[in-house]
Amino acid sequence: MKQELKENQGLPASLLWTLAIIAGISVANLYYNQPLLNRISRDLQTSEFTANLIAMITQIGYAIGLLFIIPLGDLFKRKTIILINFTVLVVSLLTIALTPYIHLILFASLLTGICSVMPQIFIPIAAQFSTPKTKGRNVGMIVSGLLTGILASRVVSGIVGEYLGWRFIFFVAAGMMVICLIIIMRVLPDMPCNFKGKYSDLMKSLFSLVIEYPQLRISSLRAGIAFGSFLALWTSLAFKMGQAPFFAGNNIVGLLGLCGIAGALTASYIGKYVHVLGVKRLNYIGCGLIFVAWFSLYFGQDSYVGVITGIFIIDIGMQCIQLSNQTTIFALNPKAANRINTIFMTTYFIGGSVGTFLAGTFWHWFGWQGVVGTGIALTACSFMINIFAKR
Repeated sequence: MKQELKENQGLPASLLWTLAIIAGISVANLYYNQPLLNRISRDLQTSEFTANLIAMITQIGYAIGLLFIIPLGDLFKRKTIILINFTVLVVSLLTIALTPYIHLILFASLLTGICSVMPQIFIPIAAQFSTPKTKGRNVGMIVSGLLTGILASRVVSGIVGEYLGWRFIFFVAAGMMVICLIIIMRVLPDMPCNFKGKYSDLMKSLFSLVIEYPQLRISSLRAGIAFGSFLALWTSLAFKMGQAPFFAGNNIVGLLGLCGIAGALTASYIGKYVHVLGVKRLNYIGCGLIFVAWFSLYFGQDSYVGVITGIFIIDIGMQCIQLSNQTTIFALNPKAANRINTIFMTTYFIGGSVGTFLAGTFWHWFGWQGVVGTGIALTACSFMINIFAKR
């Protein structure tokens, strides 16, 4: 396990599985708060809008981490970067679990978002060191682990929050970060750096990559805007389900996350067909599915069937868009895999934070109709970018 990996020579299956599992565990930190926002709002005696800021700031933190931390994976040892991030996560998660002050929770949520970027270091590792034949499948496997973590985080936090209080899940999360830190120290091998120079030169090279590759700009924008539509649902769902006719607790909201298993199970399958169907076609399919999901969430908003159908379909649609765009951009410049992924995922989570903010704002003004309108408008923007994008 300690041997140095070589580009395009393949990844050991045991290491791939380990990275996929840890990717899921670490990305879960971003989503524990979503089913609990209504409970946090009541406990801290803040408005729903203020509670929604916790989710938004976590997403902004993730975008900041992607922009300033992930590029370091091309300059310094990736293992060191990962270990530092896990250490900070332990502190930030314990802060959320212990503090009674909303402003401190918001700051700790920002740190949690910044340091939960490890999966976006793992994905370029899979892309860079897998054989050309297995690249799409292995990236899909890491993404499947990531999606399973998102899925499990909502389910577990909803159930734990209902019966043990919302703070308990953050104690558990901090403990899991300690375990991940120990495992990474033991199993992650050495990997060669891809960039020689200073950090300032590395950051300047990000802008060079954006200018040099139009496909990178297009892929990042259409995926990021679609992700904003996706998160518009998840950051508003707890408020919706807490009202008539459902009056559902956090455990029910969390269990609805199980519907997202469709996205986790289809990620690896979609990854195999990116080069068969093409990026543009998969984006049309993804946007079409998200439109269908929002119509189900609007017309079936007062029934579990309508809500569950919408969640099920929106997850599959989102994976069509994310995987098709993310898998293909690595071929633009394999030596700049971390920086290319930085540009893509920073845009992706900026789009997610915009969707979260808009959904919270329009929920405050117009209720569920405002959320649905936000989701449809963002999906339409992604669809239009795909129409006008050149091959």
